[in-house]
Amino acid sequence: MLFHLLSPWGQTFIGFNLFRYLTFRTGGAMLTALAICFIFGPPLIRWLRAKQGEGQPIRENGPETHFKKKGTPTMGGLMILVAVIFSTLLWMNLANIYTWIVILVTTGFGLVGFADDYQKLTRRNTNGLPRKVRLIIQALIASIATFAIIDMAGNAPHATSIALPFFKNFWIPLGGLFIAFAVFVIVGASNAVNLTDGLDGLATVPVLIVALCFGLISYLAGNAVFSNYLQILHVPGAGELAVFCGALVGACLGFLWFNAPPAQVFMGDTGSLALGSSLGVISIIIKHEIVLAIIGGLFVMETVSVIIQVASFKLTGKRVFKMAPLHHHFEKLGWSEPTVVIRFWIIACVLALIGMSTLKLR
Repeated sequence: MLFHLLSPWGQTFIGFNLFRYLTFRTGGAMLTALAICFIFGPPLIRWLRAKQGEGQPIRENGPETHFKKKGTPTMGGLMILVAVIFSTLLWMNLANIYTWIVILVTTGFGLVGFADDYQKLTRRNTNGLPRKVRLIIQALIASIATFAIIDMAGNAPHATSIALPFFKNFWIPLGGLFIAFAVFVIVGASNAVNLTDGLDGLATVPVLIVALCFGLISYLAGNAVFSNYLQILHVPGAGELAVFCGALVGACLGFLWFNAPPAQVFMGDTGSLALGSSLGVISIIIKHEIVLAIIGGLFVMETVSVIIQVASFKLTGKRVFKMAPLHHHFEKLGWSEPTVVIRFWIIACVLALIGMSTLKLR
């Protein structure tokens, strides 16, 4: 919005020229989202606590240390969603379709998460929406977004192909199968973040790290000079996604202020499903789906641990881990919650460095 209102006045007042630059608007979106969380976070938490009473239901078979969290309100993802969407709309180029696609996907998955949280609160158990219903809605939203992204690409090369990192101009053409692949990435990323969100601050910082990385990659992919130098696919208009990523970073920082141990509020499925979906759809637009699996490898580890646990129990009747997802396994081993969280953050940082190295090691 500010881009359209103020940048045309750049010839009258040179300071307004700043609103033409992506870097300035990305920083503005980040600070705006952070400020929104700081200003509206406390009253939102008070309102959620008043409405929810006993707060988020706690798993009866979960780690014993979690029972002390009883009464902590959930749906704190509303804080993130409002901050991200408002900040992005304020600082983005409103004519950029890619950013609108990401906003709509994030909002759609956020609404699914809200409905899931609402079911858990009203039923006073950890069962939300039926799993099949949730997956069908998510797949539908992801499919619509994928068709829109392909339509935007038009006849551009590699529109329905995936790139392999560490290789120059190595593409795997998928054709019509790309739609199924893209839906898998978006829905998978959404649910992977949801599985990771089990300890105070555990999912927030890795999402922040991935958003930082993807903000930079989006900026580079949207710039013809930089993308040519790094030999990554140039996606015209993708640079504007850096504004969204900046808002996401600011919102995660603001939410972490209230979610740091001991958490005053949980993001719930409202936040985790929305955050994961936004990362997934951005990776599809900028053609860095495999890189998302590397940078967001912590989310992959958590998801794989659940798959292994379920498969092992069904096939052999034995469990590989003391409890899944993986962070609960280490809690059962006696690690304190802050130890698990900080060590997982360190892993997320290392994986981000590996993922970002793919930009140059080709």
